[in-house]
Amino acid sequence: MAEVSKPVLTTAYKPHPSEKMKAALWTGTKSIELGEVAKPTITAPKDAIVHITHCTICGSDLHMYAGALNKVMEKGLIMGHEAIGIVEDVGPEVKNLRKGDRVIILPVIACGDCFYCDRCEYSLCDRTNPSKELKQMYGHRLSGIFGYSKITGGYPGDQAEYCRVPNADLTCVKAPKDIDAKKLVGLADVTPTAWHGNELAEVGEGDVVGVWGCGAVGLSIQRLAKLRGARKVYAIDKDEHRLEIAKSFGMIPVNVNEHSDIADYILSVEPHGLDRGIEASGFRSTNSITHSAMRAVGIEGDSSDTVSAVIKATRKGGNIALIGDFFYTTNNFPIGMLMEKAITLRGGQLYAQKVRYHNPALQQIEKQQTHSTFSHLSLPNLDPETEHR
Repeated sequence: MAEVSKPVLTTAYKPHPSEKMKAALWTGTKSIELGEVAKPTITAPKDAIVHITHCTICGSDLHMYAGALNKVMEKGLIMGHEAIGIVEDVGPEVKNLRKGDRVIILPVIACGDCFYCDRCEYSLCDRTNPSKELKQMYGHRLSGIFGYSKITGGYPGDQAEYCRVPNADLTCVKAPKDIDAKKLVGLADVTPTAWHGNELAEVGEGDVVGVWGCGAVGLSIQRLAKLRGARKVYAIDKDEHRLEIAKSFGMIPVNVNEHSDIADYILSVEPHGLDRGIEASGFRSTNSITHSAMRAVGIEGDSSDTVSAVIKATRKGGNIALIGDFFYTTNNFPIGMLMEKAITLRGGQLYAQKVRYHNPALQQIEKQQTHSTFSHLSLPNLDPETEHR
């Protein structure tokens, strides 16, 4: 297919000849510096330049900060992929945005026209990531992502005063100007990613769900699982404070530090097993001395510890979703248990542009400007083949 061999190459922006801006720059392991760089200008006809008013840090930024992606990082990359702001300028082919619009910038950069975008699988877009390294690693390219290493295109991120937003009509969601920014910034990534996790795991009415990880995304997954009708939601983590937050939301907290085998414990209280298991802690979540030793000598990439626990704790014929980022190879993966238990395992980056992922939450926030609950959120019945049009 032509689109596979010819992805867009305009990942860097055209710098302004005189104007500068401040930005969070990756400079090495555990080193992020606030520096001054050239302000972006319109670089392609479908671009918008957005003046960033609010941004936040994603848990996946920690992979770059801690050094796990050093081989595919470039010094000076602007960090960040969760932000909102005001449109300052638009390219000649931008149709739906105007100067002065307030927008949520989605993390995934998609073309909207390739085979995968037509299927609303936006993070699998063929055209927005020219990375040869990623194609070599995975056999295919995935979509571009803001501020997220060279293997996702090397696009400058939005932890900056301004951001160039490619394909802006599809990458931006217009938002009202009278809503508190703190209620909107989560719609850039956290809430849609949490919904994505529930979708991949097929969480539904009456399910018993286990969520590994009680960070921002994990907690949101748990609350949305309840919204979708889950009967019980187990919140699994090592951090007592996070577990207390989960408990306050009505979840059943499980402290990993209190059990030698977390899967055995879950099966002791749920002999049938979990209907849906969702991994939202990522490859950094490990208790295994074996993994630490293997990684130290270079024969292990990501840890399979949490994934193994999820598979063991999930019932026969159940569903598992991987939301915490994994990048490289892993050893000791229980493929036999996965296959023999007839478990469906799915993963993948957020299909950010799906209307059902952000519009219902935005509509709810508009209705309840003084609350941040999703308790009465209604979800539209959208055709997945046409919902982005």
